[in-house]
Amino acid sequence: MSGLLEARDLAYHVGGKVLVDGIDLSFASGSFTIIVGPNGAGKSTLLRLLCGELSPARGAVRWNGEKLHAVPAWRLAHRRAVMPQASDLNFPFTVFEVASLGTQGIGRGLSRSDRQRLALQALEQADVAHLAPRNYQTLSGGERQRVHFARVLAQLAAGRTLEAQQALFLDEPIASLDLKHQLALLETARGLARDGLAVIAVLHDLQLAAGLADDLILLHQGRLVTRGTPDAVLTSTTLAEVFGVALNSNALPTSPWLLVKA
Repeated sequence: MSGLLEARDLAYHVGGKVLVDGIDLSFASGSFTIIVGPNGAGKSTLLRLLCGELSPARGAVRWNGEKLHAVPAWRLAHRRAVMPQASDLNFPFTVFEVASLGTQGIGRGLSRSDRQRLALQALEQADVAHLAPRNYQTLSGGERQRVHFARVLAQLAAGRTLEAQQALFLDEPIASLDLKHQLALLETARGLARDGLAVIAVLHDLQLAAGLADDLILLHQGRLVTRGTPDAVLTSTTLAEVFGVALNSNALPTSPWLLVKA
């Protein structure tokens, strides 16, 4: 598959500190890529560069050959959805209204009832449809995270009426979720990749990353260490060099479901 999203010589720095430096990457439609690395490796910064939230100090990100920052904001909103590490709302929206935000101004030929249907379907996918009438501010952290996942799912569904090729960016999407919903969210993301999306996620959990990703990107101090299959990336030597501890790569399960077997 050809690259949908490409980064060349990508660099970003703040106040003289280099957060990302000299990174070359490409991402294909239908792939599920997970970015891993220790704290401060530049994972979230790289994700924000790839989705267009940050402008690189050097290099460029291209979508099908077109520079990402040349794409109008309205079209970019149809092409990609972003779920950040944390999202806060200071208004007493209902859960349904928050999910519906993903469809506002997005899509072509959609009636009001169509947008409502997409929001409800997204809430079902995220396992929060039963919370639809609840005040968002009364929810737990994990419930709020699932509502925002529904919001990006609704955005992608509405955007699909205009853009056939899409990408989903997830920055630590499971940080506040229980194990059941961690696995459910990541399995939904993997299903979207199987359906043709380019899914790019940042995770700290190496076990889940090893079991779910098509390929891994390992960062350290803002630089790309290696990229490839989980078996190729998560070697004992590389883990020791990057994370600074002795880790046995053979202890990482080949499937995340091994974590929950009796």
